[in-house]
Amino acid sequence: MLNIHMPRLSLYRPQKTKDYSFLDGIVYEQFTVGGTDFNIHKYLGPKNTLEDDATAEQPVYDVVKETNIQDLLFLENRDRKYDKDIYTIRGHYNLQDQDFDLSQFGLFLQNDTLFMTIHINSSVKTLGRKIMAGDVIELPHMIDEYAANDYNVALKRFYVVDEVTRAAEGFSQTWYPHLYRLRAKQILDSQEYKDILDLPAEEGSADTLRDVLSTYEKEMQINEAVIAQAEVDVPLSGYSTIQFYTLQLGDSGEIEIVSTDYDSLLADDQITADTVFVTPDGNGYQGYLVGDGIPPNGAPYGQGIGFPSEADSGDYFLRIDLSPNRLFRYDGNSWRKIEDAVRTTLTQTSGRDTLKGTFINNVTVNTISGEDVVERQALSKALRAKAGD
Repeated sequence: MLNIHMPRLSLYRPQKTKDYSFLDGIVYEQFTVGGTDFNIHKYLGPKNTLEDDATAEQPVYDVVKETNIQDLLFLENRDRKYDKDIYTIRGHYNLQDQDFDLSQFGLFLQNDTLFMTIHINSSVKTLGRKIMAGDVIELPHMIDEYAANDYNVALKRFYVVDEVTRAAEGFSQTWYPHLYRLRAKQILDSQEYKDILDLPAEEGSADTLRDVLSTYEKEMQINEAVIAQAEVDVPLSGYSTIQFYTLQLGDSGEIEIVSTDYDSLLADDQITADTVFVTPDGNGYQGYLVGDGIPPNGAPYGQGIGFPSEADSGDYFLRIDLSPNRLFRYDGNSWRKIEDAVRTTLTQTSGRDTLKGTFINNVTVNTISGEDVVERQALSKALRAKAGD
């Protein structure tokens, strides 16, 4: 009896066979026919300053491997180096309208993230590696030739890749992937993309891409206008009590007047607008951030770095050598504290005489692991130095 055995049928093979290559060629042909060009600005890696050779005028950078992380504390690659050559590959994505979400306070742009698909083998062959987060994609077909500005150049559109995965629809019958799915968002005028935004807007143009694409100047104008109006509406922090009048009360609760015959004045109804009251020994209105260093009722006062040698009872004096400035009142024997000038501007940080000025734009220098570190400097630099030790 003759036994005939049929070979096992299976589209999957442990190794990529000619079936894979045939299907891969068909998939790539679909991009050649129906895809669009993606101009890739290849991310080369973070730039680290060479401290030994750097000068203030012209710092020297060393580009490290693109898989390295420049700042391990914040997981950021702020100083990025991009290839001067531009690579072109084919890809496609779904076009969609960009709408604003008005269902909550403020304006939130919806659909500002693009999901793109590219062919794996052709992109790796073109770039020399797989596409990765940090690569910037320029879309030539999205150039705007009719932008409403004063420039005679077309506005380009750039998107940065922030995630790369294998597309589910890119797996063929052989169970091998052929497509990458990219998630990309439009780039901003930030430190990361300096190499790209410093490029000419077009060949022969004196304007850079930053000049025509960045909204920084307009945003700064808006910000300055908001700050200017805020300074008018709320010039100082805290609460103003200068409009209130404070009367000094004696131990019995009666108003103190510069006269020993208070009862006769009150009986004869002789308290008039010209009556002189004893200067109060404190602000009658207490609360959070009410001290402005100005005597109650707008009384005259002196100021300086030391108390005057002669003073009358009830005189005020502002010590400007203290931070914050402190207002004192002379009670006939000694100078007693009235209040501290804790109210200050909310925007301007220079020239402040309060502790609040030291918490904003702090330029204090501390020594960490034997290295001088400015407070507003990224602490990761000090941590890296410590790790190196």
